Amino acid sequence: MVKKAEINVEGMHCGSCATLISRALQRTPGVLAANVNYASRKARVEFDESLLDEQRLIDLIASKGYGAKIGVDPDSERRIREKEISDLKITLAFSALFAVPAFLFGMVFMDVPYHVLLLFLLATPVQFVVGKNFYLGAWSALKNRIGTMDTLIAVGTSAAYGYSVAAMFGLVTEQYFETAAVLITLVVLGKYLEAVAKGRTSDAIRKLMGLAPKVATVVRDGREVEVPIEEVVVGDLLLVSPGEKVPVDGTVVEGRSAVDESMITGESIPVEKAAGSTVIGGTINKNGVLRFEAARVGTDTVLSQIVRLVEDAQGSKADIQRFADRISGIFVPIVIVISAITFVAWYFALGMSFPFALMVAVAVLVIACPCALGLATPTAIMVGTGIGAQKGILIKNAESLEMMHKVDAVVFDKTGTITEGKPRVTDFLAAGPEGDLPSLIGYAYAVERNSEHPLADAITEYAREQGANPGEAREFEAIPGFGVAATVDGRSIYLGKPERGTLDAETAAVVGRLQDEGKTAMILKVDGTPSAIIGVADTIKATSARAVEDLKNLGIETWMITGDNEKTARAIANIAGIENVFAEVLPQDKAEYVKRLQEKGHKVVMVGDGINDAPALAQADIGIAMGSGTDVAMEAGSVVLMRSDPLDVPQAIRLGRATIRKIRQNMAWALVYNVIGIPIAAGLLYPAFGLLLSPIIAGGTMALSSVSVVTNALTLRWARFWVTA
Repeated sequence: MVKKAEINVEGMHCGSCATLISRALQRTPGVLAANVNYASRKARVEFDESLLDEQRLIDLIASKGYGAKIGVDPDSERRIREKEISDLKITLAFSALFAVPAFLFGMVFMDVPYHVLLLFLLATPVQFVVGKNFYLGAWSALKNRIGTMDTLIAVGTSAAYGYSVAAMFGLVTEQYFETAAVLITLVVLGKYLEAVAKGRTSDAIRKLMGLAPKVATVVRDGREVEVPIEEVVVGDLLLVSPGEKVPVDGTVVEGRSAVDESMITGESIPVEKAAGSTVIGGTINKNGVLRFEAARVGTDTVLSQIVRLVEDAQGSKADIQRFADRISGIFVPIVIVISAITFVAWYFALGMSFPFALMVAVAVLVIACPCALGLATPTAIMVGTGIGAQKGILIKNAESLEMMHKVDAVVFDKTGTITEGKPRVTDFLAAGPEGDLPSLIGYAYAVERNSEHPLADAITEYAREQGANPGEAREFEAIPGFGVAATVDGRSIYLGKPERGTLDAETAAVVGRLQDEGKTAMILKVDGTPSAIIGVADTIKATSARAVEDLKNLGIETWMITGDNEKTARAIANIAGIENVFAEVLPQDKAEYVKRLQEKGHKVVMVGDGINDAPALAQADIGIAMGSGTDVAMEAGSVVLMRSDPLDVPQAIRLGRATIRKIRQNMAWALVYNVIGIPIAAGLLYPAFGLLLSPIIAGGTMALSSVSVVTNALTLRWARFWVTA
């Protein structure tokens, strides 16, 4: 049996650490898939439960020199992050306490008595107390036959420190104690700033988790009792007062109120609730008192499922990240080789002094750090999926977010996606001598409220909205395939299909026009005389046309797919602004039409909400499911729109494009930084321009690279790519 485990990993210092753990897990018999995310410090593992268990996975990670825990709750995870930041702050303060005086005595006050001994006393605590973790990390990497950031820092600072000890005993003339101490301090400063910035990339998850109330008011044995949220069970009757959060998902049994669901759906307007309405845990009751029956509790609530989806997406790996992982795996050994070649070239080939060659080699080691490369993709993915969740767009995996920028065709299902999914009266026109519209609406109301036909619901709802007064219908008769008839207030009333040959030219023309517009036309007869023409249609959503226009502005073709006849389909498509239509398509054939577009070279998004859309959603490059749709459709879709708003389709694509831009910027910065930084640190510009990077400047630049990548990802939160209806 396949099982999934999420493991919190402690002690990772760079992308190479994540690569090491991933490889170790993937090579373990019984592990089907493993992904370690350096930014979120989580390992997600799929394994065969008959061959492995979670404890063996933890032991495997521990054997590589890292800490591992299963099932860390959100509060514990927050405390772990806060402790990590606090520990780094203390370590930074301790390191700076010695490194700053060392820098001053080494670079400014160089004539004080016992100068070198004083520097030795200041640098040694930094090298071996603060730097202990670098040595432990380097040793662990060596045992696993890979290189990490710890390897570069440990080798570089040890070379500078060791040479300085030799100077203290008079074996050589120059010392670099302050260089080693300041380097380690700068690295710790970079790790501290990085930890603070990385913490902000998870803000969306923390905000979502913070929505869940801690207690609930439950009615038991006729008494209102406040209990911890964990004790609420399905079937409990709960009470929510104005201003309180709805504790779990359920169905209202008593009361009326407006509920703010913006934190779940992104929809700012409160939703009216009454008996029979569904309420979602974590939303806020605005005014009235609601009693509702618990339907989903614990991990089954919508909020818990959203959190799980976002966590899965943030932990997933995009293709571009796999490229970074491959580079990280070979990066450190290459840098060490470059550093060695640099030393040999300057000392032996070019005849420079040993201290000069050593410091240049150390600068190469220090400036080259794989951290920025390892953070480039996951930080942007975490921020992007978090923004989506806050806007009601749930993106299930990094691949979908990454694929968004390639999309050039969107296929919309019609019913429930482009349209509201239920018929509404669009036209109620008087015809013939009976021109009193209120009376005619009342007649229609009277006969149709006895019918169970779907179109009858549309007419009765329209009549109620118009404030019509229905008379009493007698001798009601449903005429299969045609309509309904009854006697109302002594008048003979028929409402149903227009009968050919019984309409005058003017009425027939109106009926034809309504049908051309894709509407169902019905005739209301009073005492056998056509008196009103009623047009009923599944109207398009208010934002459908805006969504299509927005997609066109993004350079994306739009299609509509439906089982309706060509005439009706074209009418709806024209209103929405969609030029391409697949009409009269059987449900089981929708996936085939998506495939045809893919075979023409299109990258296709399929948007749908029904069970019959699931195969097409799975076939598409990206399947977008409406949140109001079926569970099957939402499972098949890789993106879920909680508001079921077509306008969120271009929003999701725009979000994906913005995220991939940030990833590319981060990758470019990380790669260009090393491509330019390493040659400069190696002294390439020294012969012509006298330009040389000291190890201290190289260390500061290295720390800046990681912080800049995370900060750039965070700017996605303020990017102006979102539009409103």
